[in-house]
Amino acid sequence: MAAKLNLDKLDLQIIHEMMENAEISYAELGKKLFVSGGTIHVRIKKLQELSVVKGTKLHVDLKQLGYDVIAFIGIYLEKSSLYDSVARELQKIPEIVRLNYTTGNYSMFAEIVCKDINQLRFVLHDELQKIKGIERTETFISLDESLNRNVQVFKE
Repeated sequence: MAAKLNLDKLDLQIIHEMMENAEISYAELGKKLFVSGGTIHVRIKKLQELSVVKGTKLHVDLKQLGYDVIAFIGIYLEKSSLYDSVARELQKIPEIVRLNYTTGNYSMFAEIVCKDINQLRFVLHDELQKIKGIERTETFISLDESLNRNVQVFKE
């Protein structure tokens, strides 16, 4: 994919560094990669225009904010052709933080974050089950997250 987008080693180094620490200044990153801060700025702008870089995110410890339940939901659709309409409805549920169209047992797989089991029950029973096209769901509650990392796009 990098070849298709015409990304070079510097682009990949910038992506790698920014994935590790998006707060680093362009000047500081430039020093680290032996180029000017202006070069970093131009490259980041190019990566944004190519939609390789889509903003930055603040990593928040949700448990510290009272979100104690993370669950994964396997969703069976009545027909796979209903994916788009079901996905639109699922996107309206704020507790769903990730949604994928999948192969295998489920048509869709969602990650959901809730403050407690009561909120999870509400989302599952009162919101998910009323969406037309969902045949049934299977819920997996996460007991602990052992790993959460980005893919390595560049190795020095």
